[in-house]
Order: sequence, then C-alpha cells, then structure tokens
Amino acid sequence: MAARRVAVITGGSSGIGEATARRLAADGCAVAILDVNRAGGEAVAKSLSGRFYKCDVADAKAVDAAAGQIETDLGSADILVTSAGLIPNSEAIMDMDMAAHDRMWQVNYNGTIHACRAFGRQMIARKRGAIVTLGSINSRLPLPLPAYNPGKAAIERLTQLLAVELGRHGIRVNSVGPTYVMTPPLRAKVESGQRDLGKIMGVHALNRLPEPADIADAIAYLCSDQAKAITGVLLPVDAGWLAAVSYRTYAGGVPWTE
Repeated sequence: MAARRVAVITGGSSGIGEATARRLAADGCAVAILDVNRAGGEAVAKSLSGRFYKCDVADAKAVDAAAGQIETDLGSADILVTSAGLIPNSEAIMDMDMAAHDRMWQVNYNGTIHACRAFGRQMIARKRGAIVTLGSINSRLPLPLPAYNPGKAAIERLTQLLAVELGRHGIRVNSVGPTYVMTPPLRAKVESGQRDLGKIMGVHALNRLPEPADIADAIAYLCSDQAKAITGVLLPVDAGWLAAVSYRTYAGGVPWTE
C-alpha cells in the first residue's frame, strides 16, 4: 500500500482551510493543521484523525519549528495549502490603520512566504510536492482594500516566482482565486445587514456564491495528479465575477435586463 500523502493546511480551523482539510483527509491524506485558534483547530483535527499545531504564520521561527515537528510526527509534507489570512472591511488609504495594515501583510503575505519556505525545503529534499496558495480574484482589479487587495496581487506574483524556482525540483505551485465565499462569517454579516447580498450577487455571472467546499475541490484538483502539468496559475473560483464585473457595469448598457 502506498504511503499516505502528508497535507499541511495553514488556517485550517475554519472556513476554506477547514473545508480543504476535510477534503484532503477524505482523499486519504494525513492532515496537519496550523492555526492560532487552538480550540477550533484541535476540534477539526480530531474529527479527521489529524494533527493540530498552534502556530502564528507571521512568525517565521514558529513556522520552521512546526514544520520540523510535523516532519517528525507524520513525515515530510507532500501538499501545502496556505489558507491562513485576515480579511478586512473596506477603508480609504488616507484613513487606514497602519498597524492593522502591517499585520495583514505579516499574516497574509509574509505568512505565505514563511510556510512555502519551511515546507518547500522538505519537498525539495524529496523532489516532489504541490503547493496551493490562497489568492483572490480581486487581485485582478482594484478594490478599496488597501492592504488586502495589493497583498493578494503580491501572492499571485509570488506563486509564479515559486513555480519557476521549484519546478526543477518536481514541485508545482498554483493559487486559487475565490470571489466572496459563503462562509459562516459572511452569512452572519449578510444577516446582520453589514453586507448587501443583492449587490454581491449583482456582479457575478452565476446566481450562487461558492461555498468553502467549492474552493476545497479546486485545491484538491490542483494538488492531484490530474493537474500534473499545471503550475504557476491562479485558478478563479469566482462564480463568473471576473467576467461579469465589467460586463454588467458597461456604460452603454447591457443587452438584457432581469
């Protein structure tokens, strides 16, 4: 019997990270979850017979230590999914909280680099592996998120750089680009009136938003042998947001109405 692949998911205690952990566990992987949320992470790991490691991905030394412990406990990583990240509310550059801005870059961007370096070294030693970063479809267009939006654009470019650097070692590096995902926090904001679901749906081609499991399915595909010739891409999982956002705002009007 082939050895189980070891899948490491940062931010795996909830949302997309949790859904990805569950999907990869269902695919037969031994799952390791890295998160600052001990209670949530331990609960998810226990339900999957996986392992939880408390870790702030913004701390490079902590990520290196977690990588070493996972290698001891489970073996070298075969899969890395960097889903740990912070999501802000909209704000103006002139008014933004710079401490929060810097923290977002430390977690979202630097945290991605720290994880890719720590677990990428394990993959280099074995000449195989698959990394999927959590990007965003909003990396393709400007939005009033002055830390998050440029940070996701940077992650897309980082993914391409890593794909080239690690490709000669047999390691593929890709990214997924979700739109709004109907996670429990988003659902709560819609129900409380903090988000207008009509406006959100009005700039998508499909009449549904992705669920966390939809993003997890795309990640699982990119980690599979079915994607063995794919590297350096951002795969939109966006319900047609990228296609519709400019189409539906065309100043000349659209050729149909709802």
